[in-house]
This record gives sequence, C-alpha cells and structure tokens, in this order.
Amino acid sequence: MIGYLKGTVAGVQKNTGNRVFLTLEVKGVGYDLQISPRTIRQLPAIGETLQMFTHLQVREDQMVLYGFGSHAERELFRQLIAVSGIGTQLAIALLDTLDLNELVQAIVTSNTAILAKAPGVGKKTAERIALELRTKLAEWRKQSGVSASPAMGIKPALQEDVEMTLLAIGYTSTEVMESLSAIAQSGQLSNEDPVEDWIRKAIAWLASQ
Repeated sequence: MIGYLKGTVAGVQKNTGNRVFLTLEVKGVGYDLQISPRTIRQLPAIGETLQMFTHLQVREDQMVLYGFGSHAERELFRQLIAVSGIGTQLAIALLDTLDLNELVQAIVTSNTAILAKAPGVGKKTAERIALELRTKLAEWRKQSGVSASPAMGIKPALQEDVEMTLLAIGYTSTEVMESLSAIAQSGQLSNEDPVEDWIRKAIAWLASQ
C-alpha cells in the first residue's frame, strides 16, 4: 500500500472523460494520480515539491492511484466508497463539489439537498450516504467512549455534531475531547455559535498542537 508520495509536480492534464490527473515525479519515476478538479487550485507550480496522500484501487483490468491533499480527505474518500453503490467517481464528485468540512457536516446533519448538488448524486443516493455514514459515525462515537461533556459544558446536540465530524476526518476520540475542552475553557465560543465555527476552531487547535 502506498500511503503518500512526495516529489515534484510534473504536470496536470484532463482526459476525455474530464477526469483530472496529476503527474508527480518521485526519484525519476512519474506517478499519475487522479485528483478532484478542486485540488488543482491547491497545487504549487510545476517543478515545486508536493506531498500527496494516496489510495490505490486495484481491479482486474487496471490500477488507479488517487491523490489527496490531506490525510483527512483521503479517509473521507475511503468512507464514501465503502457506501453501497458509491464508486470512486461519485466520491471524487462529492469531494469536488463540497469542501471537506461542508461534506462531512452535510453527512452528519443528513442534509441530502447539499449532498445531491454533486453531479451524479440523486436524492436516493444522497439519502443512502447520509444514512450509512451517519450510522457508522454514530457507532464509532459510541465505541470510542466520546460522550462526556467538556469541563465548561457544550449542548449535547452541538457536541455530537462536532465529535462526529472530527471523527469522520480522522481525528481520534482523545483528540476530539482535548480540542473541545480547550475551546470550551477558553471561552472563545458559546453554545449559541454555529457548529461550523466549533469545527473550524477545533481543527485549528489540533493543527497547532
């Protein structure tokens, strides 16, 4: 399994199916990674160094290497393709249509209207994604033991959404509780602030540790 590749950007191209491929040169070998069109905006110039997290899909007739700008994005991609009826191209379309936080939040809150904005994702598919992943995340949350309220207290519904979002993008239950406790104790946010603000603040806090 290839966890990530670090090399220099050699080029970006689209094929006839409008799929985007990044060529990353690593020690004299060029790897073609399929990426979402959204990722293009995050790429450095040709010749610059870049690290991409990868997922290798092996089929009888081909092997495809997918590239992601962050570990969290790759983990969400893997969760999406584990949903019944969701293939790699639909998962890429979802990641291209919504940024990471928007996509996870739509799943956690079962916002099928937002999920259905992605090309190829109809109402029934959106409902399946929301149902299967939210159920899965809720089970992870239960098994992880993330249930106690932070020291200064957060509304249970708010805490649950933040917890499941952070778990969905790869953070551990310990990290979730540490970030929530730190934010709650700092007094920077209150129970009246949007869940999106709590998520952004928690991710920023974790990134600074």
